[in-house]
Amino acid sequence: MRLFAAVLPPKDVVAELVRWVGELRAGVGDVGGVRWTGWEGWHYTLAFYGEVDDGVVPELSARLAKAARRSAPFSLALRGGGQFGAGRVLWAGAAGDLAALRLLADRAEAAARKAGLDTGEHRRYRPHLTLARSRTDTDLGAYVDGLAGFTGREWTVGELALVRSSLPVSGVPGERPRYEAVGRWALGGAG
Repeated sequence: MRLFAAVLPPKDVVAELVRWVGELRAGVGDVGGVRWTGWEGWHYTLAFYGEVDDGVVPELSARLAKAARRSAPFSLALRGGGQFGAGRVLWAGAAGDLAALRLLADRAEAAARKAGLDTGEHRRYRPHLTLARSRTDTDLGAYVDGLAGFTGREWTVGELALVRSSLPVSGVPGERPRYEAVGRWALGGAG
C-alpha cells in the first residue's frame, strides 16, 4: 500500500477554501498545464511512507496510535498560500498552533522509523495543502497573490490519520489519485 500520515481538515473548512479557489480561478482564469487536485482529498501530509508492505502496517498503526496519544489536540486554520519550485506546485498554507503540527509530523515520521520503514533524509516540516500541480515551470503568481488574502475558520485538530493513496492507472486525462483513511487515532487518547 502507498501510505502517508495526515491531518484531514473538516469538510466545512475545506468548503471555505473550495469557494475561494473557485472565485480565484474564475477571476484569474486557468493557466495552461496546471492540474487541480480534487478537494475531496485535500489534506496536510505529516509524513509520506511510500509503498508499505502489508505486514508492516499493524506495527506502523500501533506506533501512530502511540504518537496520537502523546499529542494534545490543537488549533489550525487554512491560510494564505504559495508555490514550490518554479511554479510546479500551488499550495494553501496553515495558521494556528504550527509548533504542535510540526511535533505531530515529527512523531509520525518517528513512528515509521520505529516500525522499520526507511523515511529517507529528515527535512524540516513545512505544512501545506496541495491545490494544483504542473509538469513544467509555470507562472502561478496570480494564484499565489489571490491566496494571500485567504484565512479560513479555525478548527481543533483532534485526530491523526493513516491514508492510502491509489494512483490513477486508467490513463484517462484528468483522473486524480484516490485517498482513503485506513486508520484514525484521537489525539490525546480522547474519544
